[in-house]
Amino acid sequence: MATQATTIQRGTPFGLVGHPLGHSWSPKIHDMLGSIPYELHDLMPDQVEDFIRNGAWQGLNVTIPYKAVAARLADSCSERVRDLGVANTLVRQPDGTIFADNTDVLGFSWLLERFCQRELGASAIETLSGRRVCVLGSGGASMAVQAALRNAGSKPSVISRHAADNYDGFLTRHADAELLVNTTPVGMFPTCPSSVLSLDTMRRLPHLIGVLDVVYNPTRTGICLNAEKLGVPCETGLAMLVSQALYSSELFQGKVIDDSVVDAILRSILDATENVVLIGMPGSGKTTTGKRLARMLGRPFVDIDDAISQNTGRSAAQIIREDGEDAFREIETQVTGSYCARSGFVIACGGGVVTRRANYDLLHQNGRIVLIDRPIEQLGSDERPISQEKGVRRLALERMDAYRSWADVIVTCTGSPAGDAQQARQLLGL
Repeated sequence: MATQATTIQRGTPFGLVGHPLGHSWSPKIHDMLGSIPYELHDLMPDQVEDFIRNGAWQGLNVTIPYKAVAARLADSCSERVRDLGVANTLVRQPDGTIFADNTDVLGFSWLLERFCQRELGASAIETLSGRRVCVLGSGGASMAVQAALRNAGSKPSVISRHAADNYDGFLTRHADAELLVNTTPVGMFPTCPSSVLSLDTMRRLPHLIGVLDVVYNPTRTGICLNAEKLGVPCETGLAMLVSQALYSSELFQGKVIDDSVVDAILRSILDATENVVLIGMPGSGKTTTGKRLARMLGRPFVDIDDAISQNTGRSAAQIIREDGEDAFREIETQVTGSYCARSGFVIACGGGVVTRRANYDLLHQNGRIVLIDRPIEQLGSDERPISQEKGVRRLALERMDAYRSWADVIVTCTGSPAGDAQQARQLLGL
């Protein structure tokens, strides 16, 4: 949700300018980098020029839709800004003038190099030389990505819905694509996990070796979920966000920062923001364990069946009895998707969430999945119409393979919710 435009704070040394900003991880990142205090400035267009020219700041990051404005208002700029016409970093010089740079190029270059080294076994230049790279989208992020790709020796093709080279006939023109980079906002929270390219289209790219997405929320975007299904290495844009912040912070503070801190910041953000999603048989203890785990981690807890009751005014059992299981599953998918798209929750799913294969993407996009594995003889069927109708053993036979294949970790029940929650925490490293 967008925030209200802020009252301009002229005395804050560092910050982020944009609109709308909503929730941002930039203050947390810059706190760990040392460029503090760092404030968010959600400004309206008529506030931007006065704030940039006259504010008593030392360093600013700039995001959409003001990157071109930032470049125009600067007194001097880097070659990257001259080439691209957009800036995401402003620094107040000792003489009061404003210097503009574009660390998005550096941030994507950092992500690209690490991805190629880790996933493809060679440097970016060695990997991309002679390779067919397709950049999806032609906006400001695309310009930074294209510059980084050219620096790595690539000549990317840019696909845009507004250009002659658009998504219609993509396979005809780009069936030999080897690396895809999404720079569009498609798949960004809250409209996730959508993808600018369908799974079927990506399946028909036989030479595809990697997929990157500059979107960083959710943790796994739609195009990366598709890549996972195809066994293709992929990564979203969180590392780009952190590394571009590192280069901005170096300019802000006038010192070199060891880039080994990037991985530590990434781990800290993921530990705090990835959902913990509990699945398992009805009666396995997902709710009681989830509440304990949420208290341990200091996170909000959501029981999907309770959320459905709050949204509809009817319990899950009542909906199934009155409208049938198919109607309930449709509601369950909608409510599950709305919560699993958010960050930092402990979420207890209904036992039948695995009956819809598409629900896996909803759970997986922003969380790690924990199976609460309780022995069948300890499971009851009271107030559970599907368990009563089919029997617990039959349900287990139908669902257990899916539970196990969806789970990132499996908790073998200890006999108490506290013990199960502690085991889950240890297995997740939280």
